[in-house]
Amino acid sequence: MALAAGMGSRYGGLKQIDTLGPSGETIIDYSIYDAIRAGFGKVVMVIRKSIEEDFKQVFFKKYSGQIDIEYVLQEIEYVPEGISYNPERVKPWGTAHAVLMAADIIRDPFCVINGDDFYGADAFRKMASYLQQQNNEDTNYCMVGYQLARTLSDYGFVARGICNTDENGFLKDVTECTQIKRIGSVICYKDAQEINHPLPDEQTVSMNFWGFTPSYFKVLKTSFEKFIREKGNDLKSELYIPTVMSELIKEKKATVKVLNSSAEWFGVTYKEDRSYVVDRLKTLTDTGTYPSPLWK
Repeated sequence: MALAAGMGSRYGGLKQIDTLGPSGETIIDYSIYDAIRAGFGKVVMVIRKSIEEDFKQVFFKKYSGQIDIEYVLQEIEYVPEGISYNPERVKPWGTAHAVLMAADIIRDPFCVINGDDFYGADAFRKMASYLQQQNNEDTNYCMVGYQLARTLSDYGFVARGICNTDENGFLKDVTECTQIKRIGSVICYKDAQEINHPLPDEQTVSMNFWGFTPSYFKVLKTSFEKFIREKGNDLKSELYIPTVMSELIKEKKATVKVLNSSAEWFGVTYKEDRSYVVDRLKTLTDTGTYPSPLWK
């Protein structure tokens, strides 16, 4: 499942369909290519109505014959019946809500990724290997962890899920920090009181690469209903996947294995990130990691 309903406000446009590869590939193209090689058989994209036609034109013909593809819409008005929210709200309800939109069309263990992040082939292989061991009712979930220092932008703050794991590599909790940046030689996150707190370079973080079974949808629905009743009148409050997972772990309703990957991560948070991503994709193509074009 690729979450691609973001508005791209910091990037200045629809980064999900921006052509960044040597032959006009998008970042999602590389994720789908790696997913196919790892054994995944279906793609579900979560998008908004306003970009539905753009996505159809860019992706659906391209993937024909490569992998099954479907899409679902994430819209602000898609909330439980009888619940009201602030009519001035324009921001989507967050990543947890995005995943919930696909509850009716996913029947097997699945992974969740951001549509504007490059995760690397090794990450998809490890995710596929783990999910193949799970049945639909299992609550043994997983996520791919990356080192914080390798996930920053030189051009502004980034949001990351700060992960705390036990001695066996299982997630104890994850805290969503929305303002992380390197200041001098130290990585810091800024809290609600505008105070900077240092973080180690090797800190494990979530880049929103999660592995679930269909059992997740039931608890996700409950979590979102609670959130929307409490925060529905806020203009910017969002329910993140890490928030839901921390609650499940605390209540001992699920486990999350952190899969450490040697893959390189990069993404386009700001428009200034674009040139770096273009260069990295060209290098990966020149060294034979990926063909050009990906789809023939």
